[in-house]
Amino acid sequence: MANVKVYDMNGQPVSDLELNDAVFGIEPNTVVMHAAVVNYLANQRQGTQSTLTRTEVSGGGKKPWRQKGTGHARQGSTRAPQWTHGGIALGPKPRSYSYSLNKKVKRLALLSALSTKLADNDMIVLDAINMDEFKTKTIVKMLAALNVNEKALIVLDSVDKKVIKSAANIPGVKTTQANTLNVYDILNYNKFIIVKGAVAKIEEVYA
Repeated sequence: MANVKVYDMNGQPVSDLELNDAVFGIEPNTVVMHAAVVNYLANQRQGTQSTLTRTEVSGGGKKPWRQKGTGHARQGSTRAPQWTHGGIALGPKPRSYSYSLNKKVKRLALLSALSTKLADNDMIVLDAINMDEFKTKTIVKMLAALNVNEKALIVLDSVDKKVIKSAANIPGVKTTQANTLNVYDILNYNKFIIVKGAVAKIEEVYA
């Protein structure tokens, strides 16, 4: 089992923590991680794009000229797709892009992402994040003490509005909880900052 140092908000090591190899020490599977990221992005798509067909464009009720004898090609409406201001043929309509992955694939992808962060030394375990008030400076100071100057994901063990609100307007910083963690966020952020309580919750579910 891997041992990592646990830091306080001032960047000082306070203890050691033994991580479960079944969660943080597996051989990362890049194929399933890619599948999980593609699935996440597809599920985020709104799918609200819409074009008007010839039946939905206003106008075009009158036949532009008689069927025969004009020298023109026959036309029944000025709203056919080949006309300017006509309807769109085979254009996009509102639809859902979402699909689901196998549970075992999602599980393996998450464990692979967590193991990748530990292997790359991009995982920082905090003893706790205690805040008495809503103050962005406190989170900025904490990140500076931890030498984090890149995109960072802060994982909490439960919803803490003071931490979430205080970190919300720091560019490149996102907060989430252990029970809503996803592969895309883990891989998208350079540094993975997690409180000790969240580690315990993840190991309880996935170990």
